[in-house]
This record gives sequence, C-alpha cells and structure tokens, in this order.
Amino acid sequence: MKYSLLASLSTALILTSILINSCTKQEQISANSASFDLLQEKILTKSCAITGCHASESDGTYPQHGLVLAKGKAYKNLFEIDPKHIGAKQDGLKRVKAFKSLESLLYHKLFYDVNHHGGKSYGAIMPLGGDLLSVGQIEFIRRWIEAGAPEKGSVADASLLNDTTPSTETFVGLPAPAIGTGYQMTLDKFDVTPNFEREFFVRKPLGNTETVYVNRVQISMRPGSHHFILYGFRNNLNLAPINQVRDLRNSDGTYNLVTFTQMGNHIFNFGGSEVNSDYTFPTGTAVEVPANATFDMNSHYYNKGTKPIPGEVDINLFTTKKENVKNVLKVIDFGNQNLNIPAKQRVVISKDFTFDTNVKIVMLFSHTHKFGEKFEILIKGGARNGEIVYTSTNWEHPEKIDYLPNISLKKGEGLTSRITYNNTSDKNIKFGLTTEDEMGIIFGYYHEE
Repeated sequence: MKYSLLASLSTALILTSILINSCTKQEQISANSASFDLLQEKILTKSCAITGCHASESDGTYPQHGLVLAKGKAYKNLFEIDPKHIGAKQDGLKRVKAFKSLESLLYHKLFYDVNHHGGKSYGAIMPLGGDLLSVGQIEFIRRWIEAGAPEKGSVADASLLNDTTPSTETFVGLPAPAIGTGYQMTLDKFDVTPNFEREFFVRKPLGNTETVYVNRVQISMRPGSHHFILYGFRNNLNLAPINQVRDLRNSDGTYNLVTFTQMGNHIFNFGGSEVNSDYTFPTGTAVEVPANATFDMNSHYYNKGTKPIPGEVDINLFTTKKENVKNVLKVIDFGNQNLNIPAKQRVVISKDFTFDTNVKIVMLFSHTHKFGEKFEILIKGGARNGEIVYTSTNWEHPEKIDYLPNISLKKGEGLTSRITYNNTSDKNIKFGLTTEDEMGIIFGYYHEE
C-alpha cells in the first residue's frame, strides 16, 4: 500500500511536470510565432471574424464592407488592398499599407482618437458594439504595420498583447468655437452597461440671446455611438425640464412611456451617425435658429460587449452673419415607419414624399440600421422622374452629398426612398428604435424658391 501511494504521487508529479513544460513550451511557441499569426489568433479571430461581422461572405454586412477576416483569408484581404470606404479611398489609404500605419485603414478603424489622423472620420470604430481593443493590442498592430506588415516573421513585441489598458480612458473632445463664431453643447461622460442600448434625451439651452444662422456643424463622440441628434420642437408649450436626463429604455429594456411620447414633438435639426463629423453648408446658406433656443440632445449608444463603456458627446454649431445668408435652409426628415422585412429575405421597400412648394435641395443623407443594404433616393415627378440622385451602401456611415447645382423641384414633386433590406436574422423585422429593429429615413436640407 505504501509503495502504491508513493508510485501514485511520483506519477502525478511527473504528469504535472510534463503539463507545466508543455504549457511553457506552448507559450514560447506562441510568443515566437509570426506577428501576423498572433494578430490573427489574439485579435482578428476573437474580435472581428465573428458571425454577422467579418467571418464570411455570407454575413449580412458583407456587401457593405466586402471584408472577410477569417484565418487563411485575412492577410490577402488586408495587405495593400483598397478600402470600400469612399473617404478613406479618396485619401489614398489602403486597408493595410506596408510601413505606413497612418495610411492604413485597419489602424484607424481600431483607434477611436481621430487626432492621430487629422480629425478625419473613416466610419464606426471597430469592433462594432463590442469590447474595444486595448492600448497594447493597437500598438502591436501599429508596430506590425510600421515593420512592413509581413505575413511571416516576428516583427512586433508580443508582450504588448498582454497590456490591457483600455483605449478609451481619455476623450479629447472638441475645442469650443471662439466667442462670436458659434456655440458648443456637450453631454458629459455617462455609462452604458454591458449588453444594453442606452438612448436618452437632455433638453439644454444653446445660449443664444438673438437669432443666429448656423453654417457649419462639428460633432465628436466616444466610440459605441449609433447616432447623435439635436432635436427642435413642434410645440414649445409643453417641454421637458432643462438639464433632466430622460432615458428611453428602463434597465430591463422596456420603454419609458413618458419619454417615448415626448419624441412625437421632435423636429430634426442637426446630427449624424459618425463618431466624428464636420460638415459645412453651401456658401450663402445656413439654418436659422431663433433666439433663446433649446434643443433636445439625443444620444444613442449600444454596448454588445462584456464591460461597461463610457459615452460622451461634443457638438459645435458655427454661425455666420445674417447678411451672408442668401437662402435659409429647412430640414428634410422623410421617414417610413411601414416596414415589414421577413426573416431570411432580401426585400426592397419604397415610399414617396412630396413638397408643397418649389424647392432647391442642397444636401441629402440617409439613416437605416444594420439590415439596410442599399439606400437609394430618386426624384419623384417632373422631367427627372425616377432619376437616382443618391446611393449609399453602408448603414454605419452613410453618404452625405452636397448638390451643386441644387436639385430643383416644383410644387407637388418630391423624393422617393428605395431601400434594399437584407434580413439575415431568424425573425421578422419591423420599424423600431433599437439596432435590432429597422428604420428608413431621408435626411437633408433645402430652401424654398
């Protein structure tokens, strides 16, 4: 019995030693692996090549990004390949450009601080809605690119992958416009719990004591935002209290009916889906904002990750003198709530909208959720009836198009939204307010003739 016990202990010690040596050897092999193999194993496979995102050509979002990052395909789809994002392509970026991280879209899509690339926005930060990469992971990718982004060879310090410092600890935000040139409104840092979509409203004063004319809008947000909008009001007699946070959803996901009802009083004024955006209206045009204006600041964040994330928003409204404004802009906000998209089907849904006076359209952009595969805007009526004047194939960062010359439409003519939805889910999709529902809205600006 004594011999048997000693033998068992000896065997256990031997097995333990083998396991320890095996694990140590595995770690050494992993640490000495090619940098791209580590990038694939530790980052791309875990955070990017997941169903619904960049796993395969059958992902519902594939027609928008055209990028598969699964093992065995990722490298050839990244190295020296032109991006689909129009702005990035126009700026000469590649998905990955050897020796040039600042000209590689992969690096920009993972690093939310836009200051490192001149304040330009190249769409939503990745992983979309999930846990963002750490400082060490991003630095590992940067060093791999700066070393030439080889498929083979160890060129980046593998220990960086153990640095778990969050990449969202700081938020630089926007400098406020100089006195007399505009106004800044802010949503201070707030929390979004894991696996939750937080959307709320806060009515705040702009701070203008006289009528002003806005000709440029600049927005900066922490990553994870689905949209940010400044809403005006149809009726100013029954408004929510100033500086009161009104969440749209309760902690259990049910709607706050009071907040939901208040949304019926909203009129879109300014906003967008980009984490960082900066757009200027055509020369001689501006949006008129009455004295002592207040706006409902509407922020929608979605956190599909495992950790809480912070949200934060700055918006700058730059102004011009009244004598510089030849045409006062009005808002286009044409939405279709009659949506029914069957499970596992691709459908096209159209709706017509008309104007009750002669107009000139100066800007158009669109809004759908993740099942929106293609958004087209056509002219309705007149000599140009049926002409497509707008196309966007990316719901995350839809096109914003300025029209010069403007699109001229007569009274009774208008626009048609024609949207292709690709419902890759197992349930029917209807109009709704979460990213799991759908929308179809034409936004834009016009002036009357």
